Amino acid sequence: MMLRQIQHFQTIVQENSFTEAAELCHISQSGISRSIKALEDEIGAELIIRKNRSFELTEAGEHFYKKSLIITSDLEQLCHETARISRKDTAELHLGVLSTYSGDEFNRAVGAFSEKYPAVELKVITGNHEDLYNGLVSDRIDLSFHDQRRVFHDDYENVVLTETVCYVELATHSPLARLDSISVRELKNTPCILVASDRQKEEERRFYHDIIGFQGDFLFADSLHEARMMVVTGRGVMPVEGAGGDSFFGATIKRIPLLRGDKQITRKYCAFWKKDNSGYYAEEFAEILKSMF
Repeated sequence: MMLRQIQHFQTIVQENSFTEAAELCHISQSGISRSIKALEDEIGAELIIRKNRSFELTEAGEHFYKKSLIITSDLEQLCHETARISRKDTAELHLGVLSTYSGDEFNRAVGAFSEKYPAVELKVITGNHEDLYNGLVSDRIDLSFHDQRRVFHDDYENVVLTETVCYVELATHSPLARLDSISVRELKNTPCILVASDRQKEEERRFYHDIIGFQGDFLFADSLHEARMMVVTGRGVMPVEGAGGDSFFGATIKRIPLLRGDKQITRKYCAFWKKDNSGYYAEEFAEILKSMF
């Protein structure tokens, strides 16, 4: 049984068309029909019933299609792993992303990059701004996607990708959850929950007090999970960026726009990487990430 015949069969099912599948597989329509016939003969079962210009899968065809997807996925993974073992010098790309950013652009970029460069091993580090900045400085991170807080440095590539809007996460049982939006001034009596290590607490407090405008108390968590548990139990609100939503975490947490005055607060998000430590893959990932916005 040839792998190419299985791929032809999968493409026909996915495109629901012999004609379109033939074009995608760069084969004639008669050629792809012969390929399916040869596959059926080798299996000893009819997979497809053709009806004029349409077709339907037999019960055997449905079974074979589902199982074949698993087999081809395993085979691709096997090939990638074997190639890495053979090279013994696997290319790696260390990426950083802000833990409180909730947009899906970064995840989609990771997926697109992995599909284009399957031999490159991606390692993703999440953290707050200072975690990622220090990772870049110490070369533990090749490229980071996070908010701009400092003046752009000449030693780094600084590519502005988007200007995102800010929200606060709060418990759905809080009276504040009934509001359509809330300003930092209106939160002066509500604690602000931040994720930071002991050595980062003062830096984070200063930024959210002086730049964002929170005037109340600050509570700190060691992880995003811990911070959200504090939100759920009503201990305060947590500022985040990215997508909003009436019920971001089911029935427990709600996001509402965070305002300064009557305008929603915005933040610039950028891709950062060292000019003298970039390499081809960092620049390529930056281009893919840029295309997601």
